[in-house]
Amino acid sequence: MLLMCFYSLNNMISLKKTVNNYYFCSMILRHKRCYSKRSKVFDANYQYIQRSKVPTMHFQKSLPRLPVPELQKTGERYLNALKPILSKGQFAEAEGRTKDYVESSGKILQENLIKKDKSSKHTSYISEYWFDLYLRDRAALPINYNPLIVFQNDLKPAYNNQLVRAANIVISSARFLSSLREQILEPEVYHMNPKKSNTPLFRTVTGLLPETLSWYGAYLFKAFPLDMSQFEGLFGATRIPNLDKDRILRDPTSKHIVVQKNGNFYTFDLFDVNGNLLSPGEILGNLTKIVNDATPFNDYPVGVLTCQNRDTWAKQRDYLEATGNKNVLHKIDTGILNLVLDKEVLNDDKHQILKHFLHGDGLNRWFDKSISVIITNDGYSGVNFEHSWGDGVAVLRFFEDIYKETTTQPFVHPDTKPLDSNITVTKLEFTLDDTSKEFVAKAKKEYKEWCDTLSIDYILYEGLNKEDCKKLKVSPDCIMQLGFQAAYHLLYGKYVGTYESCSTSAFKHGRTETMRPCTVKTKQFCDSLHSNSCSKEELRAMLTECSMGHMQLIKEAAMGQGFDRHMFALKKIAEENNLHVPELYDSHEYKFLNKSILSTSTLSSPSVLAGGFGPVDKNGFGVGYSAFPDKLGAAVTSYKPYNDSSKFIEALHKSFLDITKILSN
Repeated sequence: MLLMCFYSLNNMISLKKTVNNYYFCSMILRHKRCYSKRSKVFDANYQYIQRSKVPTMHFQKSLPRLPVPELQKTGERYLNALKPILSKGQFAEAEGRTKDYVESSGKILQENLIKKDKSSKHTSYISEYWFDLYLRDRAALPINYNPLIVFQNDLKPAYNNQLVRAANIVISSARFLSSLREQILEPEVYHMNPKKSNTPLFRTVTGLLPETLSWYGAYLFKAFPLDMSQFEGLFGATRIPNLDKDRILRDPTSKHIVVQKNGNFYTFDLFDVNGNLLSPGEILGNLTKIVNDATPFNDYPVGVLTCQNRDTWAKQRDYLEATGNKNVLHKIDTGILNLVLDKEVLNDDKHQILKHFLHGDGLNRWFDKSISVIITNDGYSGVNFEHSWGDGVAVLRFFEDIYKETTTQPFVHPDTKPLDSNITVTKLEFTLDDTSKEFVAKAKKEYKEWCDTLSIDYILYEGLNKEDCKKLKVSPDCIMQLGFQAAYHLLYGKYVGTYESCSTSAFKHGRTETMRPCTVKTKQFCDSLHSNSCSKEELRAMLTECSMGHMQLIKEAAMGQGFDRHMFALKKIAEENNLHVPELYDSHEYKFLNKSILSTSTLSSPSVLAGGFGPVDKNGFGVGYSAFPDKLGAAVTSYKPYNDSSKFIEALHKSFLDITKILSN
């Protein structure tokens, strides 16, 4: 999963508080030139958010393939992750089982996995299995799977008006989509030294190379193209509930957007019959019509049905289709994206921001959509996205591009007049009989009860930051993960399975790998920290060792050299070939490690105000975090009957203070 955390408004990247008159005048003139008099063909500068000289998928064919790790190495890494969380007796048993696995049954599975991988060179060994894992899980999507990311507010308050911000986000999203469809969206590339490689020369050279060689050309610049196969899942897509296993529906030709307001659904086309994006005034006009619609809040909002167990929702959806709602559902499913206009006012209450964008009350949501853009009445904006189709790379790229354009070059201004021409808004009407209404009433009650059990809290710690860590030659990510380990140990006196998500998008059809931040060294550090048995100098030396080990684990995971995905794939190989599933997979230690009591994920971006996700296990915590240039931040979720996020935050604050003292001169 992705992850995310707070970045306060007061310390956003430096932008001018006001925009000078020249900027306004030039923008208005630009807009008038492009579309003041509507024509069949618009200025291409308006149609596309980017016009890359290098085609979007230019590097895709030559991307390296995700390696299948050596079985012996996987066994070693697995035992290294088990050692700090097991007793000596349990670990001795685990060693025996792992040795037997590596030397016997695992070898057969490894041979089969390698054989399958060689016959599937168009993809990665984990891709099919990972999609299957998500789509077969019957758990409800909100909290369990769908993460949230909230945009920073615009520094110009007038642009945070719900209607203005909605129009600008929709326009920029459509421009992003158009660039993607035309293959002129800038390819996603990680530049080791952007000053030397993120240049016109890089684009010229790599663009001239054949697709089968383009990655190698980028490599010579020390630039690494990333997999972009997931980008097609951003728009016009929905996860459809089916019994046992869901499916993803995609419409690559979709022209319309879906809008939710007061539990009601609306739709209108963003593109005309010639495929041109409507003018800002026309898009504003359509949104204005929806905002001004006086239809009261829907007593039976069908969207709440997407908050349920997937089999339950699958049966109910079949019933809805059978009772005259097939076309309405298809219209929602194929919408470019889902725009949610909420009546709530959040007033910078960060607890409410997290709750609202993570789950809300479910009455004005459609959690099955690949992307839902949510905008509150006071202009807080963000996305809640379905996770099966892709990971953070595609979503963050979309998020950052949209934020940058809407805050620096918006197409709709507070004084922009909505146009009445080309209004195509249609209100989608569900046909609900008594049985369908009972579905909705029951789902509303159960979802509220579930959300009420969730505990959410956050920390913004200014005593240490990303730049401090770099100056002190320790990994910022390690410092935060050490804080989580120390906080959990402080509360419970033990160590548990800890999951840190790491992207493998440097490889073709890479997804994620698990990095295991709870190590023998971090355990030694936390034990010594809480027993006061070591000097400050000794703790500082331990902390340095933890940092070095942490960075090595991250490097291995990013290069596809973890053990979690490999072991998971070997188990799937056994199942699909009717081979014996090794005893190891049913062992106490394997299950204990994979409970993910501490499920963590990180994201740093100046465009992010808040973010997070729910706990993976009922006894666990969901921790979205980031080390920012001026602070450390984390959003923590848990279930009240089992844990208290606020107590974890208190322990985390103490841990950060302790670590700061060790790092200080």
